Order: sequence, then structure tokens, then C-alpha cells
Amino acid sequence: MEAAGYSVVTTAHFDRLLKKLAPKHPDIVERFEEAIGILSLDPHNKSHTYPIKKLTNVPAGEGQCRLRSGRFRFRYDVVGREVVLLYCGLRREDTY
Repeated sequence: MEAAGYSVVTTAHFDRLLKKLAPKHPDIVERFEEAIGILSLDPHNKSHTYPIKKLTNVPAGEGQCRLRSGRFRFRYDVVGREVVLLYCGLRREDTY
């Protein structure tokens, strides 16, 4: 029998960012739902099937992992069996 999935929670900061992006980018809601599905199954990307990257030199509490979903980026930490979403943002062409 397979182990239970991870629970996904958001912070108040994440909720504010999502609410701010939603009016101009209605597709973020679909991307957010997709992210929840992925993160509840495999937040460490052990299957190597998701666009998840473990960020280096990032302390706990600041989003040690990043999930890419289209033009959006979701940063999160994994604490036990809980995934804490900390940041969501739009990746612009001039970001890097």
C-alpha cells in the first residue's frame, strides 16, 4: 500500500501574492491547482518527472525548492509531511 501524500498549505504572504497576480493572469489559478497536485504527490521530485529544482544556499523558511509551471514559479519548503508554499511569481523575460 502506498504512503499517504503530503498536505499542502500556504502562508499569508503567498495568499497575498496569488491574489495580486490573479486579476491580470487568470491562468495562475489553473497553475496553482496543478502545483498543489504535484506537490501533494512528490514534492522532492524523487520520480524526476516534474520541473522541480532544489535551490542551493537558501535557508529553511525562504523556499528551498522551486516548482516551474508555465510562466509561474512557486517556492516552497517541505516540513515533515507538509509542503509550505511561500512564494508565487511570474517569471518575466528580464528576470535573469
